[in-house]
Amino acid sequence: DTWGQMVQPIGSHMPYMVTPGNHEMDVYESSRENGTIYQKRFIMPGNEKYYNFGVGMVQFVSINSDESIDEGSTQGVWFENTLKKINANRETWPWLVVFQHRPIYNSNLNHGNWSGRNTYDIEEGWPEADYEGWPDHFESLLLKYGVDLVLAGHVHQYERSWPVWNRNNTRHSYRDVTAPVHITCGHAGKDLYKWAWDTNRTVNTFPGPAPAFSAARTNTEWGHCDLEFKDKNTVRHKMYVMGNEEPKEDVIITKKRSSAAAVHLSTLTLI
Repeated sequence: DTWGQMVQPIGSHMPYMVTPGNHEMDVYESSRENGTIYQKRFIMPGNEKYYNFGVGMVQFVSINSDESIDEGSTQGVWFENTLKKINANRETWPWLVVFQHRPIYNSNLNHGNWSGRNTYDIEEGWPEADYEGWPDHFESLLLKYGVDLVLAGHVHQYERSWPVWNRNNTRHSYRDVTAPVHITCGHAGKDLYKWAWDTNRTVNTFPGPAPAFSAARTNTEWGHCDLEFKDKNTVRHKMYVMGNEEPKEDVIITKKRSSAAAVHLSTLTLI
């Protein structure tokens, strides 16, 4: 309950929406509770693992990255049906944001891009993560239904992508964006991933130049992120380094819309 006590001053006064991760859902990383503790303490809509809700002009969709999301899976069918329903009403919801624990675009050597399968050893005798549909089918739905932003954590660092699709296709501009921007905001408190595992602090997790999809990244600073949806075409993304009142990252992302939409200012803080 320690975490709940820490966030109570915020969570008791405003909606505090969560999404499950490997330490909640995977039996070998959750004190063998397999999601029980998460679901008993955080009461979310739907089945609490994947669900959607609207705030102002933004529709948010939570996805469980520790579960299959392929075409035949329960989550995969739900995800596509949900995106279809939202897209039928984009006049009301011009912004579509997916949030999940594990990122599919990340350049840190520890974890990196989520593929549905773990890249590190686990305790003998327990099943490893083996989830279908990541990242290919998942990303195909992001593109098919015009998802604007994908928010993630898991990797203990900050990273913001350019608009990116199909791994190697990027556009180095945030003006008139037509592909998702992926933001990993995993630097809020746990030890940062500056050093690669099992290297005795000799190999940096950013060993060379950033890949083409990566617009900004840091593995040495704690902080949090903030999104302000200003109108149907514009969102402002800010990243704050812990202890600083002014943001280190302050980025305007715009996109084109062919028709008018209802405008209600929406703000989201990521921690």
